[in-house]
Amino acid sequence: MRITRIRILIAILFITPLGFATKFYNGPLHAWVNDSLGGVLYEVFWCLAAALFFPRVNAIKTAALIFAATCVLEILQLWHPPFLEAVRATFIGRTLIGTSFSWLDFPHYLLGCFAGWRLVDRLGR
Repeated sequence: MRITRIRILIAILFITPLGFATKFYNGPLHAWVNDSLGGVLYEVFWCLAAALFFPRVNAIKTAALIFAATCVLEILQLWHPPFLEAVRATFIGRTLIGTSFSWLDFPHYLLGCFAGWRLVDRLGR
């Protein structure tokens, strides 16, 4: 179990800066990398984090729960009360809860949860 958690932590240490880097990328396909690829990596990160803190929970159930939670967050982007706008005004707030709703984000969330589930499974959870 300890070796598995170390592997998951190493994966988190790799995926986190990669995910943040997608927000600053300016090359070819920058809009897709900034938004869509960032969304995929966001899901993978949360799958890894859940596996690190809740190692006994089934990985597929965790991925499904993370998918549901991020879909709710996406829908919340349709709502703009002052307290959420204050959170979204910060870089971390924009990164964690997003700013604008897009139906096109849902397939990327699904892909990210699938990739996160497979990665956690491969890391020997």
